[in-house]
Amino acid sequence: MRIGSVALIGAGPGDPGLITVRGLALLRRAEVIVYDRLVDRRLLREARRARRIFAGKASGDHALPQDEINALLVEHARRGRRVVRLKGGDPFVFGRGGEEAEALTAAGVPFEVVPGVSAAVAAPAYAGIPLTHRGVASSFAVVTGHECGKDRERVDWARLATAVDTLVVLMGVVALPRIARELLAHGRAPETPVALVRWGTTERQVVLTGRLDEIGARARAARLESPVVIVIGDVVALGARLAWFGRDARRPDVTPAAIRIGCRGPCIPVVVAGLPGVASPGGSAAGAVRIVAALRRPGPNTSADRSVRTAAARTRARAGACDRMPARFRSARA
Repeated sequence: MRIGSVALIGAGPGDPGLITVRGLALLRRAEVIVYDRLVDRRLLREARRARRIFAGKASGDHALPQDEINALLVEHARRGRRVVRLKGGDPFVFGRGGEEAEALTAAGVPFEVVPGVSAAVAAPAYAGIPLTHRGVASSFAVVTGHECGKDRERVDWARLATAVDTLVVLMGVVALPRIARELLAHGRAPETPVALVRWGTTERQVVLTGRLDEIGARARAARLESPVVIVIGDVVALGARLAWFGRDARRPDVTPAAIRIGCRGPCIPVVVAGLPGVASPGGSAAGAVRIVAALRRPGPNTSADRSVRTAAARTRARAGACDRMPARFRSARA
């Protein structure tokens, strides 16, 4: 029997329009798609006849162990099928794509890697935050926060604290208080600006900012949950004037359906309860929570209420279209 092949494809950071041309072409030809939790379901529609297998992971909850995912890729390729392993972001940036490539190599299965736009750079960009900027930052590092606090921690926070100008942390929102304490203990200034970008590049993007010594409390007050990209460094301050996502192209100073979340000074576009809005570095996270609660309460049939209901209906429709996805992961995605 003819042996098939596997393409390890980065789906990008969230917006389906950010997948690469090569990735989209291979996706459309796929016969089997093994996809992750953060992959936008609209991409799956590009291969309507393909068999879809959900292999998503959330913190402490994996639909399939990694060994089983590796075995699936090998099994379907050996049956002569064109297999796509579709991952959020880039498959080789905290995506365990290297492990899958090793398994395919050991099994003699041909494969290719299609890089994707990583959330590590895309989410800050959509929040108006350049990771490097002349006169502000000339270096950056991307690390995982998933290991923080474990017995065998692999991230050397003591060295990272002052080694680079900008620090990007993925999968770190749960460990954020500890990460902040580690950085402060090893020399990072308490007033260092920090941005938390949730659901970056999507219509649900939320940006919360604050100082390094207070960001953990702000995140708790706002009840931020993954996926969140954490950006630490002076470049965060640039977001106050470079934020562009959600602005009217004809009136860049205006965000549609603007909601001020405890704004003091320049504001950053965010999305709250499906409505584009704004938040400021000095804003109140608790204020954001109060506004969200107010929007969710029954009230007059205002345009804001209708927008919230429309956004919720779209979210339910997307969740209902998910193939082979357990309900617990759908709720995390929606």
